[in-house]
This record gives sequence, structure tokens and C-alpha cells, in this order.
Amino acid sequence: QVQLVESGGGLVQAGGSLRLSCAASGRTFSSYVMGWFRQAPGKEREFVARISWSSGRTYYADSVKGRFTISRDNAENTVYLQMNSLKPEDTAVYYCAASRVVSGRKSDYNYWGQGTQVTVSS
Repeated sequence: QVQLVESGGGLVQAGGSLRLSCAASGRTFSSYVMGWFRQAPGKEREFVARISWSSGRTYYADSVKGRFTISRDNAENTVYLQMNSLKPEDTAVYYCAASRVVSGRKSDYNYWGQGTQVTVSS
């Protein structure tokens, strides 16, 4: 059974940092692309960042470029999202997801975690 389990969310002041983790299990993800999405109250779930598990190639939404960094640890089967210079508009539930294709569309992602709340106070 495939499982993606996020952790690391919390409450932080504007300008602060958080690191989210996504532990993947249940299958081999070496051919997958791992993505982070977020959903703020009343808004659509939006793409944040993705990383190719095999090549390590990354891609970011413009809104987080230069502030967030996605990475993976192959040995631990874990993907990370380092979030720096956080802003109140980064407040959302953050989801980890896995896709067989290189994409920023949530419909292309087959597996999803349960989400972790990130709240940035002003």
C-alpha cells in the first residue's frame, strides 16, 4: 500500500523558516516525480515545487522561487521542502504527491499525502 506521510508543519512568524518532510513507502518511487502542492482556505490547490526522483531536477512556482527548496534523500525515501523567508500568504495545508510524469498539474499526480498545516503570522 502506497503511503505518503507529511510532517514538519506548524506556526511560524513572517520571515521565519520551516522544513517539511514527506516519507514515501509502499513502492519504488525511483521513476516518479515528487511534488509539493498547497491549498489555502477557499482557494484551489496549487503547485509549489517538484523534483524528479531519479535525476534530482527541480522546478518551482514563481511565487516560491528563491525562497523554497525541494530535495530528496534516496536512502531515506524522503522528500523535503525547505521554506525560508515565509510570508503570511504562504499559509496553507501543504501536500506531498507522486506522479509518473513531469507535471505541475494536480490531476497528473496519482498518490497524495494527508497534508500538513503551515501557518505564517504577520
